[in-house]
Amino acid sequence: MAEETIFSKIIRREIPAEILYQDDLVTAFKDISPRAPQHVLIVPNILIPTLNDVKAADEPALGRMVTVAAKLAKEAGIDEDGYRLIINCNQHGGQEVFHIHMHLLGGKPLGPMLAV
Repeated sequence: MAEETIFSKIIRREIPAEILYQDDLVTAFKDISPRAPQHVLIVPNILIPTLNDVKAADEPALGRMVTVAAKLAKEAGIDEDGYRLIINCNQHGGQEVFHIHMHLLGGKPLGPMLAV
């Protein structure tokens, strides 16, 4: 199991990031390679490598990720038109950093869920 990720360093503010929200459970910051006009990553402050590693004790942090996403969407003015929340899991799911994270995407029509 991984013990350190780039997100861990952002949470501890050891490397720069545009942090939009932080509390005792989660940290949210702008993605450095945005895929939409609004692209924010929301991560639990504790390292959980994948969704497969989530335990019942992690439910408060995961719930907070969703409420923080809604708060940030409203602050960005994308709540009314709509936005997308994505959590990728493992290689086939497109996960690149093995510290679970939620993508908040919006600010334009996002099209179909999957391009096939």
